[in-house]
Amino acid sequence: MNHFTLNDLTNMPSRYRANLINSCTGYKSCNLLATKSKNGTTNVAIFNSIIHIGSNPPMLGFILRPTTVPRNTYKNLKETGIFTVNQVHKDMIKDAHHTAAKYDEDISEFGKTQLQEEYRDEFYAPYVKNSPIQLGCKFINEYLIKENDTILIIGAIEHLYVNEEIVHSDGWVQLDKAETVSCIGLDGYALPALMDRFQYAKPNQKTKSLLDRS
Repeated sequence: MNHFTLNDLTNMPSRYRANLINSCTGYKSCNLLATKSKNGTTNVAIFNSIIHIGSNPPMLGFILRPTTVPRNTYKNLKETGIFTVNQVHKDMIKDAHHTAAKYDEDISEFGKTQLQEEYRDEFYAPYVKNSPIQLGCKFINEYLIKENDTILIIGAIEHLYVNEEIVHSDGWVQLDKAETVSCIGLDGYALPALMDRFQYAKPNQKTKSLLDRS
C-alpha cells in the first residue's frame, strides 16, 4: 500500500495532488446547480460537494471555491436568492462535465451544451430538463471556511420533484433506479448499483436487511 506523508502531499505536482485528494475520500454526489442572473442570463455548473444538512427543516449545503476569480453561480444566487439542484442522469455526463468550463457571465452553459432549461411553478431559476430528481432552493446563509477561503453555502429546499417510481412507501429514494451518477474525483463518473438496505441499527440486535424477502 502506498503511503503519502503530509510532506509528500505538499510537494507533489498540484494536478496529481488534486486528483489524489479529490478521489481518495470516496464517491461523491453529482449534481448540476442552475441559477439565473438579475438580467435573465442562466447559468448551470456541475458540483460534487452538495451535502445533506437536515430534513426538518429540509436543507442542503455545498462548497464554493474561493471567490478570487468570478463565480457566476455565487453572484447569481446572492443577487436573486434562488438556485436549483439537479441530479445528473447517466445520459448527461458529457454535457454535465462541460459545464465546468469557465464561460463569461453573459454566456449560458445551456447554450453550449445539449442541457435544456425547464421552469416549474413560477420558480425564478431553471431546472435541468430530464434530471430525475430536481430541487428548488433558497439561499439562507454562508460560512467562510477560513482554513482555505472556501465558502459553505446553506440552502433551504422549497421544492422537490422526483419520479414517483423511484420513491418507496417509506419515502426512501432508490437512486440506482433513477440512473443518476456519482463522481470520482474531478472528472470520473460512475453508475452505482444497490447492494442492500438495512433496518435502523440498535444495540445488541442483528443487522437485518429491508430487502430480504425470504
